[in-house]
Amino acid sequence: MNTLQTLLQTVAAHGDTPALIALRKRDTEVWSCTRLADRARQLASGFAQAGLLPSTRVLLIAPNSPEWIVTCLALLAATAVPVPVDAQLGDNELRHVLHDSAATWVVTTQTLARRLVVLGLSPTATVMLLDATEDDPRHWRRYLATEVREVAPPPPTEVAVLFYTSGTTGAPKGVPLTHRNLTTNLDAFVALGLLHATDRVLLPLPLHHVYAFTIGMLASLTVGAPLVMPASLTGPEILRALQYGQVTALLGVPRFYEALVAAIEARMRQRGRAVAALFHGVLRLCVEAQRRFGLRLGHWLFAPLRRRIAPHVRVVASAGAALSPALAWQLEGLGWQVGSGYGLTETSPILTFYPPGSARHDTAGTPIAGVELRIAEPEKDARYGEVLAKGPNVFAGYLHLPDKTARAFTTDGYFRTGDIGYLDPDGYLHLVGRASDMIVLAGGENIRPEIVEDAFAQGEHIREVGVLEHEGRLVALIVPEPDPTRWHAGEQVEEIIRTEVEQLTRTLPSYHRLSDYALTRDLLPRTRLGKLRRHLLTTRYGQAKQTGNLPGESGPLPITQMAMEDQQLLEDATAQRVWEWLAQRFPDVRLTPGSHLQLDLGIDSLAWLHLTLELRMAANVDVTEDAISRTETVRDLLREVSAAEQVMGEGTDPLARLRQPEAVLSAHQRQWLEPPGVLIDTLGSGLFTLNRLLMRWLFRLTVHGQAHLPSSGPFMVTPNHLSLLDALVVAAALPTEHLRHTYWGGWTGILFTNWVMRAVSRLAHVVPIDPQRGSLSNLAFAVAALQRG
Repeated sequence: MNTLQTLLQTVAAHGDTPALIALRKRDTEVWSCTRLADRARQLASGFAQAGLLPSTRVLLIAPNSPEWIVTCLALLAATAVPVPVDAQLGDNELRHVLHDSAATWVVTTQTLARRLVVLGLSPTATVMLLDATEDDPRHWRRYLATEVREVAPPPPTEVAVLFYTSGTTGAPKGVPLTHRNLTTNLDAFVALGLLHATDRVLLPLPLHHVYAFTIGMLASLTVGAPLVMPASLTGPEILRALQYGQVTALLGVPRFYEALVAAIEARMRQRGRAVAALFHGVLRLCVEAQRRFGLRLGHWLFAPLRRRIAPHVRVVASAGAALSPALAWQLEGLGWQVGSGYGLTETSPILTFYPPGSARHDTAGTPIAGVELRIAEPEKDARYGEVLAKGPNVFAGYLHLPDKTARAFTTDGYFRTGDIGYLDPDGYLHLVGRASDMIVLAGGENIRPEIVEDAFAQGEHIREVGVLEHEGRLVALIVPEPDPTRWHAGEQVEEIIRTEVEQLTRTLPSYHRLSDYALTRDLLPRTRLGKLRRHLLTTRYGQAKQTGNLPGESGPLPITQMAMEDQQLLEDATAQRVWEWLAQRFPDVRLTPGSHLQLDLGIDSLAWLHLTLELRMAANVDVTEDAISRTETVRDLLREVSAAEQVMGEGTDPLARLRQPEAVLSAHQRQWLEPPGVLIDTLGSGLFTLNRLLMRWLFRLTVHGQAHLPSSGPFMVTPNHLSLLDALVVAAALPTEHLRHTYWGGWTGILFTNWVMRAVSRLAHVVPIDPQRGSLSNLAFAVAALQRG
């Protein structure tokens, strides 16, 4: 393959086999290879007719979708230059990309288009929308041409795509990659044989990243393996895509696999300590058996577990950041075969790779075809040198940054990767850290912060650690584990962390020990691939030391400072609207995805009804009681609204639904409203008679005003709730003729906990009331009882 323009011919050659399998919330959309290639050709011709010239830079900023892919392929076919951009970039970074790229066309969504205008998008820019209504002239389908005209292929040295680095050390840098850069890397990866036409590939990454773009999208389309696209990049939708999409190959980054293993461990802990201990024991056995003897015991022992999570997955591959050997062996122990690679945006992206089954998890692999690696001379007092790379996949230089380009290459043309490492006798690359991350203290000590961070990450109550230099001393920013019961006792949190830091410090050499640290509730700033943005730590550390982030800070956490999985969650339009609404609704608290709805936001049982009503008006989404029962944190709520179907019309308004209350209740709930039979009615009457005798004998109950009770028609009795005896006293005060038609609201936490209490409730006409989660059904029971008289 000489240019990416010829990719459409490759895609079309696969015929009617699926190219894209897009899971929606309500259905699934399948694009065949023929349909994808035809639409891309039509769109490419339409672009040309609309005045899009070759080499024009086109900003492509939108969540993953089939429309994103077909537009990107069309731009490549039209020899324009797509500029894939992260939709979650901060305002300053996105403003920089707008100016630096000089893009005159923009492909985006309605919401993002409005944001781009605010950030300074030129009024003369051509905007195409991927989610517009059919009558909108900016709708992408309006650019489809009826007559297809081929565009002359570009030279392989022409820029094909303009990427922007993730900004771990400052403003994003433009990285122009040529057709030759991308096609040589693509061909070399395909030759490794990791993907086959029989595979179905899931890529839980945004396509604006070069790894997802090249190894995920382009490689899958080249070999004819369908790309399975989840409805959103959230945990439940990823799980549904793995199962329903029959995924066989998973291409992710280390943080994705960390979350996967953590979710499995959490499920084991929910089943009790014994189950969790057994799981970890068997996992250790499987890891050691494979590490020492090559026996894949986990393939058999954990087969039932894998069938529940990812029943068809045969291989998992990782790139984008270093995959720790411990995590790789855990995945192997669970029965998956693991491969991993190393590369950078500037190298299109893969430099090295070790295939599944090689079990070289302590390395970054060997160079792929066409790549040359060497290790620079180590700096003074350093043991290892910088990794240098050369090959047709290596870019020529940064956009508009000649000085940084000059520093990025050696005099003989090798690219300085910025990573420190060494090559072993077998040719495998070992990485030990980033050159730019090295900390030099006032005494001249060279500190690799990853060593200190890995040591402190072992703490039971420590979630994240970022190590930095401050005024010549080694300090750290520490994020405690998000235990919501402790956030309201700041001194206790600080004491727990202090004790843990003191214990962990003893395990480190003296020059690796911290001089000070600060606590923060907010997760450390990372890129979408999970890389720590170290240049932001100094400011965050100073803020935490000055204000004390644990007890005091308020306002919503900026999206750019959230964890990757939370940023992906907020790519869902509904989740984004709910987050914005929560920020307005609770301006005086520190709002984060991990905020506890009850402990941090004060949403109690009564407030849930107001919350669901407001959510429906603000975000057009209906949160069911089943969803409420699963919701404890803001993150849980965002996941539920992301998965919920949009609601329309009065029929789904909670108050309108109460006009037909029994339709709100399940069949099981409606049983509690049914009139009892003769036997139950007789036993119930005896129960009330016994209660009346006890109340009058034990408490000397006297009753006044019975004559004021209505003789017919429904009415409500509302005790003043001074004790748990209220209902018993009222029952003893009511005349027998009224008792026969009176229904009672009984707390599920007492009156429905076992079969004895449920039997008593049935005799006494008690309906189940859940004050924590059942606000709508509670009202429905009351309305239904009144309607029944």
